[in-house]
Amino acid sequence: MKAEELKTRYSRGERDFSKTNLVGVNLKRVNLEKVNLAGSSLACVDFSHAFLYESNFSDAFLYSANMKFVKLGKAQLINADLTKSNLEGSFLVKSNLSGAKLSGAILSGVNLRGANLEGINLCGANLSGINLRSANLKNANLSWANLSRARLNEALIQGALLTGVNLSQAHLTKVDLHGMDLNGVNFSEAKIKFANLCGADLTATNFSGANLIFSDLKEAIMNGSNLRNAILIYSNLSGAVLTRADLSYAVLTDANLSKTNLNLADLHKADLSGACLEEAYLWKADLSEANLDGADLSRASLRGAILDGVDLRNTNLTQAMMPDGTVN
Repeated sequence: MKAEELKTRYSRGERDFSKTNLVGVNLKRVNLEKVNLAGSSLACVDFSHAFLYESNFSDAFLYSANMKFVKLGKAQLINADLTKSNLEGSFLVKSNLSGAKLSGAILSGVNLRGANLEGINLCGANLSGINLRSANLKNANLSWANLSRARLNEALIQGALLTGVNLSQAHLTKVDLHGMDLNGVNFSEAKIKFANLCGADLTATNFSGANLIFSDLKEAIMNGSNLRNAILIYSNLSGAVLTRADLSYAVLTDANLSKTNLNLADLHKADLSGACLEEAYLWKADLSEANLDGADLSRASLRGAILDGVDLRNTNLTQAMMPDGTVN
């Protein structure tokens, strides 16, 4: 079918063009809202700047299609083949892309707020700056994807594969990542406020400069993690394992670190004012020049810890084991 025939029939009220062959057709800036192109052959079609709100492209073949800045809000793209298609700047808010193929697709600047991407394969994709707020990414493959500066606030990510993903400077407020494998993930300078990370594997994870205020990291595994300059005000790290972690210059004001394992951790110049470190393990930890004003270290183990330049006059050290092995 040619472009003019499609547009004429559409203008007459026809909407069902399922399983139509439109390979290579120029439909730039066309208005085809609520059109049904399910199962159609649309390879290399130019849909750039088109208005396609609430349209149906399920099972359509859109290989190498030009969909730059297309308006596809609330569209159905279930199992659509978008391999090597150009979706730069497209609007896909609340669209359903479950099962879609996006290998080699250009997705920079795409707005997928509230979209359904469950089980989608975005392995290695460049998604820098993408808007995925409140999107469904359950069981998606995001391994090695670049999600730097991405907006993922309140997105559903449980079950997703995140091996080697780049989430630096990403927005992850109120995201539930509890119990997930996030070993070595880059969260540097990310905003992860009010997030649920309890029980997650965060071994060697990079949180440098990240904002984790009010986040739940209870019983998380964080051996060797980089939390230098991180903001952890009011965060819950109780029972977490932070052996050899770098928390230098971190802000842990009023944080809960009770029974936390901080053996050999670097807490140089960390702000722990008002923090609860009751029964915490701090064997050979570096607390030099740390702020412990109002901190609770009752029954904590500080054997071999470095406390150079620390003012302990307003610190609760009841029954704490001191660096020399004596108990207060």
